[in-house]
Amino acid sequence: MSSFRELGIKADLNKGLKELGIVTPSKIQEQVIPLLLASDTDLIGQAQTGTGKTAAYGLPLLQKIDPKNQTIQGLVLCPTRELGQQVAKQFFKFTKYTERIFTTAVYGGEKIELQIERLRRPNHLVVATPGRLLDLIRRKDIDIRGVHTVILDEADEMLSMGFKKDLDAILKVLSSVRNKWLFSATLPVEIKRMVSDHLSPTAPKIEVNKKELVNRDIDHKFVICDEQDKLNVLLQFLKSETGHRGVIFCKTKAATQKLAAQLKAKNISADAIHGDLKQKERDKVMRAFKNESLRILIATDLAARGIDIHGLGFVVHFQLPDQLEYYTHRSGRTARAGKKGVSLSIVTSKEMKQIRYIEKHLAINFKQVR
Repeated sequence: MSSFRELGIKADLNKGLKELGIVTPSKIQEQVIPLLLASDTDLIGQAQTGTGKTAAYGLPLLQKIDPKNQTIQGLVLCPTRELGQQVAKQFFKFTKYTERIFTTAVYGGEKIELQIERLRRPNHLVVATPGRLLDLIRRKDIDIRGVHTVILDEADEMLSMGFKKDLDAILKVLSSVRNKWLFSATLPVEIKRMVSDHLSPTAPKIEVNKKELVNRDIDHKFVICDEQDKLNVLLQFLKSETGHRGVIFCKTKAATQKLAAQLKAKNISADAIHGDLKQKERDKVMRAFKNESLRILIATDLAARGIDIHGLGFVVHFQLPDQLEYYTHRSGRTARAGKKGVSLSIVTSKEMKQIRYIEKHLAINFKQVR
């Protein structure tokens, strides 16, 4: 087991990590950090959600920044506003004892003029959602001529959210950048295509626990019941998990709203997020969930993108996802940073085929709860 110091992380960054309680590198950090510090390189990193990818790319990135050069030197692309804000916050915490490194987050859902104002100040790093970054590039309101590193974080999520054209356009503008680092929980065909279009053919590929596509600290369970009994089964489960917080997944906006109303009627502290919520409303719900005044978050797959809340005891699949990758992303919301968690699927007998399919293709074992 190595330390961050042995991986090549400087003392001032290391001091910030220790204060955050980050002492032992995770598998992805152990493999990626020395490689990224050694020389300029493109890189593909595959690891599950919650394995410490932000520090895996963030620490080498921060170490490559010249604080005296007040131009944008690094770009991080994220699928959602929440993830972007979170990455920027992490960078701020990592650099507590270093020379000041300025990071700005830019994303849709906030007035572009406010962000342009922030970009006029000195900035070393920009964390952005693809659509907003492309707007700023086209308007010539961001100067990216000094960028030497570009990172695609949660690349599979960005593609499934429809950012492919934006990413292609951004990577075309940044084609001469020396370091392109792509991180993803899964590597579907579209990601492989993007890699062959924009990254070096000799780019190293780091796969952590490829056989374990889903975090092994998650306990996968299922309950079989009739469709009309799903709510009662859920209520029983929530009762058994008193003291724990979690996310419940539905496939549609209407289903999240209906379930949120049903849980509130039973005096359960719950609220829903879905694609049609205004950013202001979404922020309000997310704030309540993060500060723990809300116990249960009910979400659609797309609305939950980029959510990273520590200490979630469980996720519930009230409706099974349509895609295998969605099961990976949903389950990955629990059992983060070495903790244990439960992923419960509430299914009808007809849906058992899907459970067996997930079990086989993700190499996991489901336990039936009776």
